[in-house]
Amino acid sequence: MTEPAARIAVLVPCYNEEAAIGAVVRDFRAALPTAEIYVYDNASRDQTSQRAREAGAVVRDETRRGKGNVVRRMFADVEADIYVLVDGDDTYDASAAPMLVRTLCEGGYDIVSGRRVAVGEHAYRTGHVLGNRLLTGLTALMFHVKLADLLTGYRIMSRRFVKSFPFTAEGFGIETELTVHAVRLLMPMIEIDTSYKERPAGSVSKLNTWGDGFRILFTIAALVREERPLVFFAGVFALLAIASLLVGTPVIIDYFRTGLVPRLPSAVLATALMLLGFLSLASGLILDTVTRGRWELKRTAYLRIPGPGDLKLP
Repeated sequence: MTEPAARIAVLVPCYNEEAAIGAVVRDFRAALPTAEIYVYDNASRDQTSQRAREAGAVVRDETRRGKGNVVRRMFADVEADIYVLVDGDDTYDASAAPMLVRTLCEGGYDIVSGRRVAVGEHAYRTGHVLGNRLLTGLTALMFHVKLADLLTGYRIMSRRFVKSFPFTAEGFGIETELTVHAVRLLMPMIEIDTSYKERPAGSVSKLNTWGDGFRILFTIAALVREERPLVFFAGVFALLAIASLLVGTPVIIDYFRTGLVPRLPSAVLATALMLLGFLSLASGLILDTVTRGRWELKRTAYLRIPGPGDLKLP
């Protein structure tokens, strides 16, 4: 009996992309003829939904604003064996999709990320390049992963990645959560260079360099607290201990010199800071054990879902 071909779904989250979405749908239809293309409109105020339908996509609405909310809905709704997640701004190379899908299956990967390589003078804004490097480096340091492009919007994912993915981000922090989820569950993953071009005329970026950068930074901090609590609370302990020593050292010096404690409020504050520091450290040790148990449960749930290695491509 012939094994059925793998089901491929192209997931396109959109907000006000009427100038670009038609080309995105047509290009991915040409690159992956057997794939079902889903466009999720995030309460656009233009003709995004109409243009996507005209191009042949399945269009659905998600009224809760934020890319994270859209991706959460997509992952819950769509059933497939291989998922292609791509932004709807027509900046990513659809022709690379077959190669990326083939890499996922042949290599047995759970996620293949398209590392962006700019092919136009204005494809990448300077602030975005610097912010991406900073955030990618910070994530790589905190979670021990080799990354070149944390914030790419072009990813090929296996079913077991998508269906084992609980996340909470609402905006562009979703890219960070996608990566950290794969890293923490020890999923096989790889980055491959793909072309990244300028937006088409009439299409406007929704990114805010500083605002979105700080949101992603807070997302990284929250993920460190949840996934590596000992590191997070040990850092809090170090800050409180340093503050305690700065406040308390003059008090101790006065005591050894005179035998008196003339600055009682400072002594009380230094003691309280040090106690809070050790309380933070103890919390980190306890939560680290709890997190280890959660990790084992998530890893078990992930392994129950068949991997991509045995899929038959169309």
